[in-house]
Amino acid sequence: MLISIKILLLLFAINFAPAFLSFLIEDKWNAPVDFNAKMRDGRPLFGSHKTIRGICAAVLAGVLAGILLNFLWWEGVCAGLLSMVGDLLSSFIKRRAGLLEGANAPGLDQILEASAPFVFLSPRFSINGFALISIIAVFFISAYYGSLLFKSLLLKKPHENYPRKITPKLRMRELKSCQITSYPLQKLLNFEDAVYYHFFMKTVFKTLGVYRKGVYNALQIKLQNRTIFLPNLPKTFEDYTILYISDLHLDGLKGITRRLNKILKPLPVVDLCILGGDYRVKMYGIFQNVLLKMEKLMKNIKTRDGIYAVLGNHDCIEMIQPMEDMGITFLVNNSIPLERHGSYIWLVGVDNPHYYKCHDLKQAFSEVPTGSCSILASHSPAIYKEAEEYGTDLCLCGHTHAGQIQIPGFGPVFTHTKAPRKFCHGNWKFKNMTGYTSSGAGVSGVPVRFYTHGEVALITLRKPIFSGS
Repeated sequence: MLISIKILLLLFAINFAPAFLSFLIEDKWNAPVDFNAKMRDGRPLFGSHKTIRGICAAVLAGVLAGILLNFLWWEGVCAGLLSMVGDLLSSFIKRRAGLLEGANAPGLDQILEASAPFVFLSPRFSINGFALISIIAVFFISAYYGSLLFKSLLLKKPHENYPRKITPKLRMRELKSCQITSYPLQKLLNFEDAVYYHFFMKTVFKTLGVYRKGVYNALQIKLQNRTIFLPNLPKTFEDYTILYISDLHLDGLKGITRRLNKILKPLPVVDLCILGGDYRVKMYGIFQNVLLKMEKLMKNIKTRDGIYAVLGNHDCIEMIQPMEDMGITFLVNNSIPLERHGSYIWLVGVDNPHYYKCHDLKQAFSEVPTGSCSILASHSPAIYKEAEEYGTDLCLCGHTHAGQIQIPGFGPVFTHTKAPRKFCHGNWKFKNMTGYTSSGAGVSGVPVRFYTHGEVALITLRKPIFSGS
């Protein structure tokens, strides 16, 4: 009985390894076993889901799990290889039957993968026929329902208008940040956000006696008037005004909505408003309270060309529809043209490049004519190199909060981005691209600021006047 359980555990490890590796590294090193070869029927030999790395992961898992379960190393190798041979055979049959890659074929998916290693191992350990059939049946039921659960949770679109490319890692992040709201599970899955920032770091600042001062600093949000010169700007867009607000985190600081409304209400009508993402402060849980605050805020923003927004790493895809009902248009790897007297600039927005890593500049710029003046809204400046390659004229970013806490003479303690420190706040240049990174309106993590301030940016676009022209 014990040896039967060990063989079953070995097979589970082999079966789980390719999927786990795919979850960890996603599309890296995923060359298909058949090198995209096709049979005479025009269908793949095995399909792109069967990769060399998957076979290597299964064999390695066979060796490691085999050693832990007191098998010989070569028995683990043989079990891993035979399991993958059975898996490839089932894929070959499914392709000939016209089944799509990833389609379920109950029995075929599990029995061939399990039978070969069991047939190899059972004579070596004197497992009788009844025990062999029982083990294969247990594996079949467990693997089948495990596969259904995996696909329903991590490979299925959560709703019809879901705009992202599905990956297991992405769906796992969405689940723990947006869909799982039960206590205490959400706290356990978001330990850093729930415990480190909101308990430990708050306690540190309070113990040092500077917490109240930090909160006061965080509420000293300023209106920043910025003029940005773009050589490629059409003449009809001279003095075009953009209200740029990023990192609002409206539920993270008491009084912030009131303070922002006080800044926004007296402003004149602007040409365009861009919201740079991060509307809530937590990385998990419900967000309805934030939507109520956003609705109050939107009443004080007056524009000619509308209010556009991108998602940040604190935001949920489910926030898009209720915010669009407020009159906000989200740009999720797409673009829109803005027109003035027959001339255009293109506003491009990418999905979050920091936590969810769903940005797709190729798709976002797909409709932008070559040589057109373009403004890219990206929550983080981390994609500055790729943005410049697509001919972006102006890149508007946030996420860094200018460090939120700075040390005089040194600057930000943390910038929370892989971009160089010079890109973490204010105006910057990279080759032919101009950039601006907001310090953010709100605060993230601990609701304090030191030697930085929150901001709302009112940007005026102008074409530079060159001497001698």
